[in-house]
Amino acid sequence: MSNSYGIDIGTHNLKIFSGGNSHISNIKNTISIINKNEMYAYGDEAYSMYEKAPDHIAVSFPIVSGVIADFDNMQTMLFEVIERKLKGHVKGSDIVVAVPADITEVEEKAFADLFTKSKIKPHSVKVCKKPLADAMGLGLDVSLPTGVMVVDLGADTTEISVISLGGLVLSQLLPFGGNQIDESIVTHIKRKYNLVIGQKTAGQLKETIGSAMPGRNEKMTIVGRDVVSGLPIEMELDSDVIYEGIKSDLENICTNIKLILEKVPPELAKDIVHSGIYLTGGTSQLHELSTLFTQVTNIKVIEGDDPEESCVRGLGLVLSDNKFKQYGYSIKTRIFK
Repeated sequence: MSNSYGIDIGTHNLKIFSGGNSHISNIKNTISIINKNEMYAYGDEAYSMYEKAPDHIAVSFPIVSGVIADFDNMQTMLFEVIERKLKGHVKGSDIVVAVPADITEVEEKAFADLFTKSKIKPHSVKVCKKPLADAMGLGLDVSLPTGVMVVDLGADTTEISVISLGGLVLSQLLPFGGNQIDESIVTHIKRKYNLVIGQKTAGQLKETIGSAMPGRNEKMTIVGRDVVSGLPIEMELDSDVIYEGIKSDLENICTNIKLILEKVPPELAKDIVHSGIYLTGGTSQLHELSTLFTQVTNIKVIEGDDPEESCVRGLGLVLSDNKFKQYGYSIKTRIFK
């Protein structure tokens, strides 16, 4: 257990559970590249360069829409974080990696290959379905014959899942999340005020004054570039402006939650009505989002504590608790059995 790691590779954040001290590291899943293939910086340092770097420094996110888009740099970053930042050892370690439920076997295998196809060989590499890890990290016993609905709102994806008896009854991975909401804010402000802002600023607006319901009445001052004059200007925006920009995205998520609920078998639907819908993922922290989902579904919504880290906490249980070890499995066993 001392040399073991639970790894949740998200679009925006890389979360690692270290078995030796049960510590969770949470850094930006961002890399900056120079000379086309040389890693210049990673993590929070690389993210601070996003939308600010000169042309010779490329800042990118190695995970896109829940799957690995830049294998080599993602692998390099993982080993840097574990070996240097966490002072750990990949060699001889036990590793469990979270994978989205609704991806292809090839995409799933790529997460394990980050370690199995490296020069430094760990003792074992297993994967765990992310919705199961989320539920375990929220304190739910997924082995019970009781229906549980988990909505994981990430940066690039939203995963809606129904779990019972340790398996996924229904799961849908939607190709939109917090990043698309930020883009909607950028588009809306440009259309309404002829003001161009970056996605970082849009993300700050969403987190600071954004709301899933109208009427929050908060304000924030931002700086953007005026389309007409081309000059930077300062402008104060209120919560309702942000709500107008993200309203259609929220309606899209609500529609998909209702579609999943319509497919749930009656007995499991009864369980979900009694237990509620569990929210997790970084985007779930949007103000009043649980209120919106409750209005749409007429089912109570439970917000998890530290929702960004619920998945990696669940991976920690897969590593440390015999009751949950069964939920980590080997890719080779699963595909070639």
